[in-house]
Amino acid sequence: MRAILLVLAALWVLAGCSSASPAANALDSAQYAWSGAIRWGDFGGARNLVDPAVREANPLSPLQMERYEQVQVSSYRDVGGALDTANGRAVRNIEIGVINRHTMAERTVRYLEQWRWDADAKAWWLVSDLPDLWAGQ
Repeated sequence: MRAILLVLAALWVLAGCSSASPAANALDSAQYAWSGAIRWGDFGGARNLVDPAVREANPLSPLQMERYEQVQVSSYRDVGGALDTANGRAVRNIEIGVINRHTMAERTVRYLEQWRWDADAKAWWLVSDLPDLWAGQ
C-alpha cells in the first residue's frame, strides 16, 4: 500500500511539472541563457537574445562593446519579477555586481529585464537591451 501511494504521489508531482506552458518553459530557457551570458561576460552572445528590432534600432559601436570588456560581473541576482503569458510579457528585477577591471572597484547595478513573447518564432526576446553598467557614472 505504501509503495502504491508513493508511486501515485510521484505521478502527481510529475503531472504538475508538465502543466507549465511552452511559453513559460521557453522563458526559463531564455532567461537562463541570458543570465549565463552576462555572468560570464559574453555580452556579444547576450545581445543575440535582444529583440532584433531593438538591435536594429540601437546598434552598438565597437567602442560601446569594448566598454563591456572593461568590467567583470561578480554576481547576478534575480530579486523578483512577474510573468504575464496571456499578454506575452515578463519582467525581472536584477542586481548585478560589477567590478571595473582597471580600478578593481566593485559596485552594484540594478537592472530591469523586460521580455516579450514572439509567437511566430516561439521565442522570448529581451526588449530592454544590455544593462547600462555605468548608470550614474
